[in-house]
Amino acid sequence: MNVQAVILAAGMGTRLGKPWPKPLTPLVDGRTIMRQQMDNLEKAFGSDLRVMTVIGFKLELIIEAFPNVAYVYNENYDQTNTNRSLLKALRIAGDGGVLWMNGDVVFDPAVLERVKPLMQAGTSFICVNTSATAEEEVKYTVDADGHVALLSKTVENALGESVGINYISSSDRANLIAGLEACADTDYFERGIEIAIEKVGMKVVPLDISDLFAVEVDFEDDLARANTHL
Repeated sequence: MNVQAVILAAGMGTRLGKPWPKPLTPLVDGRTIMRQQMDNLEKAFGSDLRVMTVIGFKLELIIEAFPNVAYVYNENYDQTNTNRSLLKALRIAGDGGVLWMNGDVVFDPAVLERVKPLMQAGTSFICVNTSATAEEEVKYTVDADGHVALLSKTVENALGESVGINYISSSDRANLIAGLEACADTDYFERGIEIAIEKVGMKVVPLDISDLFAVEVDFEDDLARANTHL
């Protein structure tokens, strides 16, 4: 079974303040954030893996570092948010489900082993950490059946936070595309998921990976925390 993975790497990473794309930030083990992601993906899926990366800011640096993956260009990377990058990728990806992640997530390779059964079952999901609900992170609640109900930075009484690793099944993909199309340019892709849930009742499972390490590197403190786990 071919596995389609999308890495969202178009942003400018202004909060971390590096002069290069944030996915190329060096880690303590000598790899970059994106190299760690690619290593994890290749280990989990082997020759079945197909990677597409959405690029924008200083795109030539990412292409030079990873010449053997497919690319899609978000030409409005400095004016739009992750919903537009994901939308571009989903529109041109091959048939089937798509696993995607933000290009600044450092994570335990065991995360991908945990998600495999849901991917094989054709179940859409977001990976979540139920032990933290930081103000800057995207948080979630669930409905009576345990599926995601609300998903944003402003959620109240949240059960945890999204870690930036997600999957849309083949059957849900058109609904997510429609949700992303309905987003404002500045929305995060999570708003597209919320819209699809609101409009058509799309079912998304919050997959708890709290016992495994995963951190989105937005600030220097995040980078330091990531490095302690490598």
